[in-house]
Amino acid sequence: MKEVKIESTLYLYDTLDELPKDVVLLMNKAIEARERAYAPYSNFYVGAALLLDNNKIITGNNQENASYPSGLCAERTAIFYAGSKYPNAKVIRMAISAGSKNNQTTSPIPPCGSCRQAISEYEIKQETPIEIYFMGEVGKIAKSNSLANLLPLVFDKKVL
Repeated sequence: MKEVKIESTLYLYDTLDELPKDVVLLMNKAIEARERAYAPYSNFYVGAALLLDNNKIITGNNQENASYPSGLCAERTAIFYAGSKYPNAKVIRMAISAGSKNNQTTSPIPPCGSCRQAISEYEIKQETPIEIYFMGEVGKIAKSNSLANLLPLVFDKKVL
């Protein structure tokens, strides 16, 4: 038996003011999208914003449904729309902001497992990493240089 160690590296920013201006703009778009989310069941609101290589910004938010689990997360809403509308564009970076009506989220909220898998499909397809910034409502912002950093043992088409 051999032990294999897998590590991930994140970068933490204390406030939005520490981020580059273009990332602040993208995160503000994610925050605006979060405020428009439809989450009457979980009261957990998420917004995502993508910057594409054609300079378009695509936003998405979570959309819940009384028939769980037929809703859709913000990240997948945004990336699926980007793939549909701009199939040849590459995703440069993604910003995510999540908040709860029940209590204030103060730590960075990363994409869920389903979203990580969906984002990985686009990162693999475009053969370039997608920077991912994520935060709660307030507080620190985390940055991952790629989705592969958040999902190192990816399930992809090579195994099919």
